[in-house]
Amino acid sequence: MATYSTSPPPPPEHNNNNNKAVMCACTMVRDVAKFLREWVVYHAAVGVDRFLLYDNGSQDDLAGEVRQFSAAGFDVSTHVWPWPKTQEAGFSYAAAAHRDSCEWMAFVDVDEFIFSPRWAAVEPDVGQVTLGCKDFGPSGQTRHPEEGVTQGYACRRRAEERHRSLVRLDALDPSLVNSVHHFEVRPEFRWERSRHARVNHYKYQAWDEFKVKFRRRVSTYVADWTDPVNRGSRDRTPGLGFEAVEPEGWAHKFCEVEDTLLRDATRRWFGVGFSSNKHLYLVVAPPTPHSSSSA
Repeated sequence: MATYSTSPPPPPEHNNNNNKAVMCACTMVRDVAKFLREWVVYHAAVGVDRFLLYDNGSQDDLAGEVRQFSAAGFDVSTHVWPWPKTQEAGFSYAAAAHRDSCEWMAFVDVDEFIFSPRWAAVEPDVGQVTLGCKDFGPSGQTRHPEEGVTQGYACRRRAEERHRSLVRLDALDPSLVNSVHHFEVRPEFRWERSRHARVNHYKYQAWDEFKVKFRRRVSTYVADWTDPVNRGSRDRTPGLGFEAVEPEGWAHKFCEVEDTLLRDATRRWFGVGFSSNKHLYLVVAPPTPHSSSSA
């Protein structure tokens, strides 16, 4: 559980239910190893017990990064998923494959960070909790910020266009039908929109990082950005054409609201620039499984 105090929340109580994790995080990755440290350490501090990385053809040092996590006691594993543009199928597979080892699962990308100033327990009939996304812009940055995305990007769009989900795996419809980040649930369960928790989506980063996304369109239903189709789709970046050419004034685009909540929290918890601290694994221990879930 997370509160915005001077330190991360204390480790929760142990759960000896055959090593079944209360909260897992699942994502599909491709050449994003350098971003994992910040994403894993942060989410472990707010209650994620286990991380499942579906590798969609990475050519960076993903294996080396995961070995460092394991050596420090974090529960991080990789699973080969070589098929392009099959993220929905990969998440359906993950939901089925890990049903006996995870109670709840967050389906979020490595540029997305779940946080809340206050967490609230969910009712027993809630099978899925949806979280609104706040899309952050380059915030004046012209290269990847050394202090990491949570501390380097602090200006976002006002509109909320997408959501992400925390799903209870035993509540999912047997079809496992999903739209990347949310699933259908069985009739006896319901969805609930969190009133407090949200996702900081560091979507529009410094140009050198953002342009790489032209090679990372993994969702089946989203057209590649180089294809001149669906020009009005919300999955297309406003003002961006069909080539990886930096639009004028990119560093200052998508900045409508100054939002430093998560930046300030991570500075208090971990210090400035925690994502580049090579000794962080020895300083921040991952939490142990907890006895109840909240959202």
